[in-house]
Amino acid sequence: MHIELRSDTFTKPTPAMREVIAGAEVGDDMVGEDPTVNALEARMAELLGKEAAVFNCSGTQSNQMAVWTHCRSGDELLIEATGHIANYEAGGPAALSGVSVRRIAGDFGRLDIEHLEGQLRRPDLHFPPTRLLCLENSTNLGGGRTYPLAQLQRVGDWARSNGLKLHLDGARLFNAAMARGDSPKQLAEPFDTVSVCFSKGLGCPMGSILIGSSEDMARARRARKLFGGALRQAGIPAAACLYAIEHHIRRLADDHANAKLFATEISSIPGIRVDVAAVETNLVFFEVDPTRGTAVELAEALRQRGVLLYPAGGVDRLRACTHLDVDREGVLTAAAALRACLAAGFKGIANARGGY
Repeated sequence: MHIELRSDTFTKPTPAMREVIAGAEVGDDMVGEDPTVNALEARMAELLGKEAAVFNCSGTQSNQMAVWTHCRSGDELLIEATGHIANYEAGGPAALSGVSVRRIAGDFGRLDIEHLEGQLRRPDLHFPPTRLLCLENSTNLGGGRTYPLAQLQRVGDWARSNGLKLHLDGARLFNAAMARGDSPKQLAEPFDTVSVCFSKGLGCPMGSILIGSSEDMARARRARKLFGGALRQAGIPAAACLYAIEHHIRRLADDHANAKLFATEISSIPGIRVDVAAVETNLVFFEVDPTRGTAVELAEALRQRGVLLYPAGGVDRLRACTHLDVDREGVLTAAAALRACLAAGFKGIANARGGY
């Protein structure tokens, strides 16, 4: 047995979710005849205050469908420098849509007007037209930070006034809503399209969804087919997603509390640096004193003690991610293991491997 803190993507379906999956009513989603998928798409469109939705295999697929929907080959999108679309989607905008990506340094993964002013290119044949602005809420490499609603509205107004489409990578949108006390509909309102992931904190085996206007979703559905992602009897995973909407969203608060607890527990460990106040959702980023060893070495030392987490870029940074398969006791055990590693020493430990 081990304590899994690498990612909320490691969550497994609960017994109750498995029962729902086994009894799912299915049809052919490619022709719009899977009743469970149709119910999921309608439910999510309603929940986020949009007209339509398209169910997909992954968040990367949903995001790339949004890029293809809003842009044309030769266009450009803007995104905060640490955004998932820019860093962890295999160069998808360029490969699938012929779209350039311009990274803008923001604030813990977030963009505001002061970051965006002056970023629009003047009309010139030398430059790609800027068509799309992508935000991420909650952030990943930004440390699980969330956007204040007023900031989203402000950035949305700026995008519209400059003729840009606006897409939200809301892989962990429900975490952001829980942390801020805002509704998913409020957080989605400024955006033309929103992607939401079901296979992270919501605990589904797979699934993501793209939500937007009927016109945009018709084009997105064409992108799904073009990318080879059209689905058939997809009611099986869709049933899990419907179950998660009703039963797993409200429990995200437990994950946030456990993340804060983990950060608090490790904050007193000599050689560890963590900003406890910055922990808003289910992600905890922390740093190890490089004179004590590297993040990769520390991750291996923890693995040998039964705790799994990721090095998170740079020589000294690590990430822990809480979720429904790790309870309060597990978090406390993981923190104790980290304390033991620092006390025993881990520099030069064998079998050290890189992170994600």
